[in-house]
Amino acid sequence: MYDLNLMIIFAHVVNEQSFSGAARKLNVSRSSVSKSVAKLEQALGASLLNRNTRHLSLTEVGAAFFDYCTRIGYEADEAHKMIDNLNTQPRGVLKIVASVAFGTLHIAPAVGDFLRRYPELDIDMTITDRVVDLAEEGYDVAISVTSDLPQALVARKLAPIRRRLCATPAYFEEFGIPQSPDELVKHNCLDYIHSGERGLWRFTGPAGEVSVSVSGKLRINDDEALSQVVLSGFGIALLPTFIIGKDLQAKRLRSVLSEYIPTKQQVYALYMPKRNLPIKIRAFVDFLVERFGAEPYWDRE
Repeated sequence: MYDLNLMIIFAHVVNEQSFSGAARKLNVSRSSVSKSVAKLEQALGASLLNRNTRHLSLTEVGAAFFDYCTRIGYEADEAHKMIDNLNTQPRGVLKIVASVAFGTLHIAPAVGDFLRRYPELDIDMTITDRVVDLAEEGYDVAISVTSDLPQALVARKLAPIRRRLCATPAYFEEFGIPQSPDELVKHNCLDYIHSGERGLWRFTGPAGEVSVSVSGKLRINDDEALSQVVLSGFGIALLPTFIIGKDLQAKRLRSVLSEYIPTKQQVYALYMPKRNLPIKIRAFVDFLVERFGAEPYWDRE
């Protein structure tokens, strides 16, 4: 195969009608251009240029070969433009994976707005709570609620995950409002068991760490389902505000013991470390950071 760079240099020589003109165009020395053309002629086994002291002219072989070199130069320029466009405007397919509750409630509604902003993008989205290997499964970004960050990935914080101890106003009217975590033993505490610590609720209070053993009539591994049980007035639970924010704002639920803060988590965008991060990944993560902000909309009064 012939060196494509030599072919492009030859095309410049013909277009500029001199070795010196091509050298100026390419910002190299005249001797370098002359040697490149000679090397190409040697590889082809044919003369491409008729040389004299005044001007250059194409041989019959050179004229035919020049057409191909011109097309190659044009295609090379177009390839560079394409790369430049890809690096400045998000396009193509963005493959993302998000945890079930947060992905359903907050990522899915954001996707439409994101695609309206970047119409040359498509998104393939998977909703799952299983651990995904981004490299092996070909995902660009994972949206994960966690406190245990994988060391092999870049993690960018999108929003804090806050949990609130809450129940309906009717529940508190019937069973009373706990004044301290110790009083939770008197209540029907509905337990989210996905974390694996069944019946143990942890808080940070004015005096430091507090752990309370609780019991109740229900243990469940899904926060959204748990919120529906709490909304029925059946018990009290620790629920993330990204699920119950609207219920707190509408007074359907009431938060208590606000000075006792459950263990915090964060929602992160996770992606593979890359020297040049693709613009589509950067645009998506920046969009989510902008959308959620330091005080996410679900936590605003």
